[in-house]
Amino acid sequence: MCTAVVSGTLLAGLSVSAAGAIPPAAPSSPTSTPFATPNTDNCPNRSAPAPAIDLSEVPQPGDPTPSAVSVPEEPVGGPKLAECGVILPDEAPALPADIAASGWVVADIDTGAVLAAKDPHGRYRPASTIKMLLALVALGELDLDKTVTATAEDAAVEGSAVGIGKNGQYTNRQLMQGLVMASGNDAAHLLARQLGGDAATVDKMNHLADTLGAHDTRTATPSGLDGPGMSSSPFDLALIFHTAMKNPTFAELISTETVQFPGFPKDPAIPDDQDRPPFALANDNQLLYNYDGALGGKTGFTDDARHTYVGGADHDGRRLMVTLMGAEAQPIRPWEQAARLLDYGFALDRDAQVGSLEDLHPADTGSAAVLAAPPQQDSAAATSSVVASGSDHPDNTLALRAGVGIVGAAVVLMLVLCARRLSRRR
Repeated sequence: MCTAVVSGTLLAGLSVSAAGAIPPAAPSSPTSTPFATPNTDNCPNRSAPAPAIDLSEVPQPGDPTPSAVSVPEEPVGGPKLAECGVILPDEAPALPADIAASGWVVADIDTGAVLAAKDPHGRYRPASTIKMLLALVALGELDLDKTVTATAEDAAVEGSAVGIGKNGQYTNRQLMQGLVMASGNDAAHLLARQLGGDAATVDKMNHLADTLGAHDTRTATPSGLDGPGMSSSPFDLALIFHTAMKNPTFAELISTETVQFPGFPKDPAIPDDQDRPPFALANDNQLLYNYDGALGGKTGFTDDARHTYVGGADHDGRRLMVTLMGAEAQPIRPWEQAARLLDYGFALDRDAQVGSLEDLHPADTGSAAVLAAPPQQDSAAATSSVVASGSDHPDNTLALRAGVGIVGAAVVLMLVLCARRLSRRR
């Protein structure tokens, strides 16, 4: 069944207007219709998202139905984040009106401090915000300057598309622009094809999520289209964004407003088909055009996920982020809800905090489980896929150096405990 994804993106073969950028959207007018903010006090999404409303999560014949992602005994990020309702610092002011998301997090991009939250570990479908995880895997493994050729299968992928075409020539950097700026499922497919195919890419994404401590997350598709077992949380999206923003290439991609994107040659199988010329590709995140100091982010929508959103901004050197899940585009749009929560976060005291993206207990990121490679991926590639530096290549990342250090420490401990009488070795 066809599932709508991320409004505001381009369909295959189409481009934005000659002016290039998506025009800034005026803020929505206040509504006179009362809006009931979703109540999550009783933890309706503690273990799994709400039931799907369509057939997108029905397993393929012969495939098992995935069980729910296990819930850690202790909440990742701190004890207060076990709560399912609104979580605010002591003596915090009232929240802004018209926040329509079922779950959200406001956090500091740099320190990882969680300033305020609602149902932070509630399980929701991430839609295209999960492309941030795909972007991290791709940045860790692919050469961004390599040119690849699209196939008809790449161009025909379901859902939102940046507009690649059969036999089109694209660098991986351009595909990353299409992935992040326009949420192109076609770009996601072509990137995943280079990473070993959809199944292998999903394995890598899930392994990376587990490595980061994002234990509410299980992706079923590289693009964010709904699939069996799909799950994430406002906390996990914040954790993924917190990690991704340490990579200057990712930060540049999400903050880019407009780029020229390649066209593709005519299809000889289609009578009267014409070459598609290059076109201006505009970022679909309206926060960039309408919020002072906006850094960009990622949008998402499916029929089951509803609206999901990640966005950040910099005010005088303080960088905050907002994640929204299970949101509606009423009474105001998701980017406007994010803007109000950013305003709220910037107004809080700098020491206000209810949790942390860096307090990953009970997750143990130094454990053997984290270092173990996912299927179809060796240990070196698995470690290097945690992209926390500015490198576009896996052999030069901080994560690789950290992984080597952890392995080294484990070896030393083994020698001390099990071979005290052996002489020192190299």
